[in-house]
Amino acid sequence: MSVRRILTALVASCVVCGAASLAQAQSASPKAAAKPAAAVKPAAKPEPAAAAAGGAEPTLIGQYGTWGAYTATPNGKKVCFALAKPSSSKTNPPNRPRDPAYVFVSTRPAEKVTNEVSVMIGYALKPGSESTLEVGGASFAMYTQGDGLWIKNAAEEERLVEAMRKSADAVIKGVSAKGTETTDTFSLKGLAQALDRLAQDCRR
Repeated sequence: MSVRRILTALVASCVVCGAASLAQAQSASPKAAAKPAAAVKPAAKPEPAAAAAGGAEPTLIGQYGTWGAYTATPNGKKVCFALAKPSSSKTNPPNRPRDPAYVFVSTRPAEKVTNEVSVMIGYALKPGSESTLEVGGASFAMYTQGDGLWIKNAAEEERLVEAMRKSADAVIKGVSAKGTETTDTFSLKGLAQALDRLAQDCRR
């Protein structure tokens, strides 16, 4: 898969997960938030999501350490995101094949979404499984859908982003549909600068 296709898929994923996060944030019931599957049903249909990207071409506006800062305008609506690959990846059992993993932090001014953390894990996750993102001595529960991860408690997202800004690395753990356990470590060097650049670029 080319970088352009990956980035276009990420932009489409931003559009989809944004709707899921909005639905989750509007729910006042913790029990409802604990059952995100209904809120993220569109993510189960990647073809329409890809079409929603409107053929947008993401543009790299800056590289900060391991993090690239990108902008795109799918269907005339600006999307900004910081993107990074893991600095190391492990599987148990060892050496299981998978697609590349990515973490991205997206901002969509038209939807009033700022610094939403998402992960493209590189394989189909075990249905109903939970993953974790560990950073700065804290562990954040992530809900899973297809090959994507989003923070389970949207109210914790701001705290997560602040921890990522200040920490050296983040560790993401998941379980594939075939039962393979994965551990990806992402360097956070440059993330704060990338987010600061996007905050300037995404002002409306």
